[in-house]
Amino acid sequence: MKNKPIVGCMRWGIWGANFTTKQYETIIDQCLSIDLNIFDHADIYGHYTTEADFGQAIKGKSSLRQQMKLITKCGINMLTPNRPAHAIKSYDTSAAHIKQSVENSLQNFHTDYIDTLLIHRPDLLLNPEEVAATIIELKGAGKIKSFGVSNFNTHQVATLQKHIKIEHHQVEISVTHMNAFDDGTLDQCQTIGIEAQSWSPMGNGIFTEDSEKNKRILATAKILSAKYETGVNEILLSFLYTHPANISPVIGTTQFERIISAKKAMEIQLTREDFYKLWQASAGHEVA
Repeated sequence: MKNKPIVGCMRWGIWGANFTTKQYETIIDQCLSIDLNIFDHADIYGHYTTEADFGQAIKGKSSLRQQMKLITKCGINMLTPNRPAHAIKSYDTSAAHIKQSVENSLQNFHTDYIDTLLIHRPDLLLNPEEVAATIIELKGAGKIKSFGVSNFNTHQVATLQKHIKIEHHQVEISVTHMNAFDDGTLDQCQTIGIEAQSWSPMGNGIFTEDSEKNKRILATAKILSAKYETGVNEILLSFLYTHPANISPVIGTTQFERIISAKKAMEIQLTREDFYKLWQASAGHEVA
């Protein structure tokens, strides 16, 4: 059974649509109405404001909170007026930082637990034993339900996995960014039972950057969209859904119509040859 899309909220706040509380309420209700109930956040989104904006929309609505799952990420210290103590952009996976980040997120969301906590970026100073002990403590306190990482390489995952079970890995995967197919990321997810989550699943810049690669991909996707009687967006997502790792795409749109189309992509099963047509369009050459 395919994993349903995750609703990405990065652009819902001041980094994008700048939704009002009412608009947050509307799109949350719309997503739940089609059984898309996993919402992806990070503490830094909107310069540390988007979590709280979302939280305002669900404040005092325990029944609504129970219908959804919240993902958030921590570990980046962003240079922003909202964090004047940060002199530069840096990473922090210390126990103190992770615990404080979780407390901040709980307060922002007006909830007493986070469904999934991810370490946003690999920290050069990450101490796997310290991180593991911290996550075990947070799970024991009921403040987080599951744990994962984002943008790690396979060696970094393996090192941390020796001390704590990694349940999710969110990384860029798409027809324009196919590294995860070859660098061991998806193999590792399948081998040790990690859920693979894809950010920018339709391809970063696929519709805005006029490159020869993008032209090839879109021309191929258009032909396939006619064959499968669907849209180009759905074809781009079906490229991921065809992979046996059962990738969960994070749909970072502010338009509900595009969220609907992302769910429709679950119904498409590309043939192997059609998968490789998209692969070849991206790579610019046939398989070896």
